Amino acid sequence: MRRKEKEIVDKGEIESVIRKSVVCRLGLADNGTPYIVPLCFGYKDGCLYFHSAKEGRKIEMLKQNNRVCFEFEGDVKIQAGKAACDWGMKFRSVIGYGRASLIEDSDAKRQALDVIMAQYADGPFEYSEKAFGKTLVIKVEIESMTGKKSN
Repeated sequence: MRRKEKEIVDKGEIESVIRKSVVCRLGLADNGTPYIVPLCFGYKDGCLYFHSAKEGRKIEMLKQNNRVCFEFEGDVKIQAGKAACDWGMKFRSVIGYGRASLIEDSDAKRQALDVIMAQYADGPFEYSEKAFGKTLVIKVEIESMTGKKSN
């Protein structure tokens, strides 16, 4: 990171940014062409979880290349200035890298869906068998992540 004074090094603060986020942007690559998709997510024990339909562009891309990048941001506020170059932004963000896999096992999938739901609501959670059968869960094992803040 170029500006070390803006780096978030405390893991607890990095996880706070993740836990306060509503959306995770997942970056994928298709033969060198980038693709970013905003997703609902869950975070637990150094892993991210996403729900998805069983087919589609991101699933095909993940089957070809499971290397991903992800991004979160929070506490975003525009700081107005008198001149255009005096404007700025207050924020905290996290960017990281990992490897994605598809969860097939029913028990593991249910646990992962509980992690996703816990990001947004208190449990316990129930899933209709019809919806559960149509749902695929993506697990990203985080290899590295960094945080940045500006205020």
